[in-house]
Amino acid sequence: MENRHHVQDATNRAASPVTPTAAQPAACTAPEAKPRRAWSPLARAVIYVVVTFVLTWAVEFGVIWPAATSSTGPLAGYGMANMSVMVYALIAGMMFVPTVGMLITRLITREGMRDAWVKPFAFRRTWMWWVAAWLGTIALAAVGAIVYFVAFPGDFDPSMSAIAAATLQTAQAQGLPLTEDQVRLALYSQLVVLFFVPFLNVIAAFGEEWGWRGYLMPKLMERLSVVPALLVMGIIWGLWHLPLTMLGHNYGTSYAGYPVLGIAAMCWMCCCVGVFLSWLTLKTGTCIPAAIAHGFFNGCASAGVLFSASGGNALVGPAAVGVIGSVGFAIAAVVVLVALHRRQRAGLPLSPRNAFARTQPYEARDR
Repeated sequence: MENRHHVQDATNRAASPVTPTAAQPAACTAPEAKPRRAWSPLARAVIYVVVTFVLTWAVEFGVIWPAATSSTGPLAGYGMANMSVMVYALIAGMMFVPTVGMLITRLITREGMRDAWVKPFAFRRTWMWWVAAWLGTIALAAVGAIVYFVAFPGDFDPSMSAIAAATLQTAQAQGLPLTEDQVRLALYSQLVVLFFVPFLNVIAAFGEEWGWRGYLMPKLMERLSVVPALLVMGIIWGLWHLPLTMLGHNYGTSYAGYPVLGIAAMCWMCCCVGVFLSWLTLKTGTCIPAAIAHGFFNGCASAGVLFSASGGNALVGPAAVGVIGSVGFAIAAVVVLVALHRRQRAGLPLSPRNAFARTQPYEARDR
């Protein structure tokens, strides 16, 4: 009987939990891995804007301004014609900063390169929007110039005599043996060239569009509805140009209300053109058509000035950067925003890439 009790006690001790003692320390457990921080789309958008603005404004205020003005203040002439080639090269190089900011932001937030909005998507169903990026941009710039000349018919110079005379005077001062007819023919040829040469601008324009339309736009649209997202993005894009706008790059500095009116005009233009570029990106699922349109806008925005007897008014027109000169893009922006708003309210997809949680799988009949 006593032996049976000893056996039972031994069994109970084996089944009971072991209490650690000094001679038998508790087993060490590895600490749980600290989870990665989940960055929200809004946080990524804010980081991107801050990084891009800091890089841009540091170079433009710290390097380009002193080089362009020789510490004498902003240039008074429209277009900063007296600047050196080096300054122009620096300004052109700033177009790549939005892409640099995007890459830095993806590195900071450990986002990787997913959803980069670069690879063409469903090209057989979206090719017409690539064509619209090319010819549509030229057409909308022409609409703005036409509206300007309708509003100011006395400034319309169909023979381009004013710009031809100025060009001829410059050529003769440089010792070039040109006649007025030769200069006018060259100007008309320039209008034809505008349909093709701006393709060279696409590479630099891509430097901006991969950041603005390829990164910031999707992030804002994950946080905001489509209309406020695109308008906020246009204002951000306009303010990004602030140092060069104050320097006189687009509007000069001799206008009344400098620099506030110039900054406001730039934001207006960026909202109008930006909605058009965003629409192209949404319709194709890639930012490349936006880069094409951006490149052609930069190449043909001032074409209307060739037909202006006075050389136009940078803030007003006929150049597409003016308030009236950009009216073609403004009309397109209104149509696009209304259409996108209706599609979003109806629960229809905004893009074939279906990158946003609120959209449905893309179907061709929903276009």
